[in-house]
Amino acid sequence: MTNNDVLRRLRFALDIPDRKVIDLFKLADYDIRKEEFDILFMKESDEGFVECDDSLVEFFLQGLIADRRGKREDAPAQAYVRRGRLSNNDILKQLRIALELRDEDIADIMKLSGVSVSKSEIGALFRKKDHANFRPCGDQFLRNFLNGLTARRRGLSAAQPS
Repeated sequence: MTNNDVLRRLRFALDIPDRKVIDLFKLADYDIRKEEFDILFMKESDEGFVECDDSLVEFFLQGLIADRRGKREDAPAQAYVRRGRLSNNDILKQLRIALELRDEDIADIMKLSGVSVSKSEIGALFRKKDHANFRPCGDQFLRNFLNGLTARRRGLSAAQPS
């Protein structure tokens, strides 16, 4: 999945308007430029599509966490932005924090998209990479999670958002 696709699906699932998106970036101590904002939600087939980089997704997720759970006062949000590649596991972990999801909640969300997962499979996604039971989160798992989240939050079928 591209970063744009993740942001587009997440925005649709949580029904976040433009103004709120800008506010989320500000909560992460990032002032998004108009050019950046315009490319965030483009589809790959759109003219002028440019894949947004990992740092923009990270700022969005940090802003979402700050909005939902409160901003950490001990350090600026940018201090928590990783400097390496953002993995699907990282995205899932930050969504888990922002939405205050437990393993059971994630399993229920996945069921809404037609996928059955066990608590141990879910736990493996949140382990450190060097742990023997770590499991990488694939694009299909993240896509199904976002589809299930859409169904849960918007009361829609788990069909893909436009």
